[in-house]
Amino acid sequence: MAHLRDLVRGDGRRALELPAWVERIASAGIVTTDPEIGRRQRFTNIGIFACAANAISHLVINSLYDARGLAIVNVYNVVLAGFVLLLPRLHRRGDNAAAIALISAIMIGHLFAVMSFGLASDLQVYFTLLGGGMVFLFGVQHWRLILVYFVLIAAELMLVMRYAPVDGLVLPHDGALRDTLSSQAMFNTLAINAGLIFYALNALRRAEAELQYQFGRSETLLAAMLPPTIAARLKSGGNTKVADRIENLSVMFADLVGFTRASHDLPPDRVVSYLDELMHGFEALCEKFGVDKIKSIGDGCMAVAGLEGDTRAGARAIGELALTMLARNAARPPLGNHKLGLRSGLHCGDAIAGVIGGTRFSYDVWGDAVNTAARLESTSETDRIQVSEAFRALAGDTFVYEERGTTTIKGIGEVMTYWLVGMNATMAADGPN
Repeated sequence: MAHLRDLVRGDGRRALELPAWVERIASAGIVTTDPEIGRRQRFTNIGIFACAANAISHLVINSLYDARGLAIVNVYNVVLAGFVLLLPRLHRRGDNAAAIALISAIMIGHLFAVMSFGLASDLQVYFTLLGGGMVFLFGVQHWRLILVYFVLIAAELMLVMRYAPVDGLVLPHDGALRDTLSSQAMFNTLAINAGLIFYALNALRRAEAELQYQFGRSETLLAAMLPPTIAARLKSGGNTKVADRIENLSVMFADLVGFTRASHDLPPDRVVSYLDELMHGFEALCEKFGVDKIKSIGDGCMAVAGLEGDTRAGARAIGELALTMLARNAARPPLGNHKLGLRSGLHCGDAIAGVIGGTRFSYDVWGDAVNTAARLESTSETDRIQVSEAFRALAGDTFVYEERGTTTIKGIGEVMTYWLVGMNATMAADGPN
């Protein structure tokens, strides 16, 4: 299971990352913090730069072909490119301000271009770019705006197809010019379509990848915070209130002995590092033995087993956990100049479990079983595991016990308790590591 720290600090898997300079120009003028609006405005910027590049490419080809004869059209291309390159400034004016200005400028300017060169130039093909591109610029939520512009673009296309001269008004008898413009228009339309769709799909893939990562992150986070069955119930979509009565739940409390004295004069980072390593190991052992960690309490911890109803297996699992924790702690280095011991208490009994809280919910367990286990821990001895008669009866001959005798448990009175010594010899092959 992933650590919560890794989940918080981790980075999601990304889709294809575009060069940094592409992202910089795509983000020109954008000030919104809304990711959905930001995506549309970035696509608008890509459309702006595509329009400017298209105008400049026509300027270059026209100048090479006949700069003087095509001077008026060259002026138009310069004005169009310069105008649209200023449009990212409009992102501050409104979510769709730059997109509206871009489409309006292209509609007005391109009417002039088609009238200048005529239908034989095939420049009217650029109108098809507007029909599809504006969906990405406005977003489907602005479908009314899309519909208005679709009608306007369709009407303009029908107008030029019906009334624009075939050979245009500029150099009307130059068929070679029309052939050159037709080839350029087809190629530019192909390139712009491919570029815009690629950028849009890559943005979509990046959003999907981020969504998948965040979903996986939340799933892992939930699994790290709650027992698997409880997490499944919360995600089921039914009654999200979790409140259960559990019979014969196995409960363990464990606490470091001498921690407060040992940590008194040590730097905070050293103390936290020691506890962090300790809890990492504890959580790994819980996962190994199928025990559910409920919470950390200062330098102590609480865990339960048997939530899913297998009470005997739960008692055995939590007993193995306690023995393994004791062995692991014995091998740990001292904290400062103090070797810390471990004191544990185990009990089996009825309990109530549930999820409480809203913004910072947690799964917790209450009842006599919890209170008894906590008091068995507090009355235990250093490097010993004190267990109740109920635990011994449920765990059976899995373990070896040493009778301690009667112990006074606050709120309960005199009870018979035992030391959990180790695994039964017949179970040694499956004993703690």
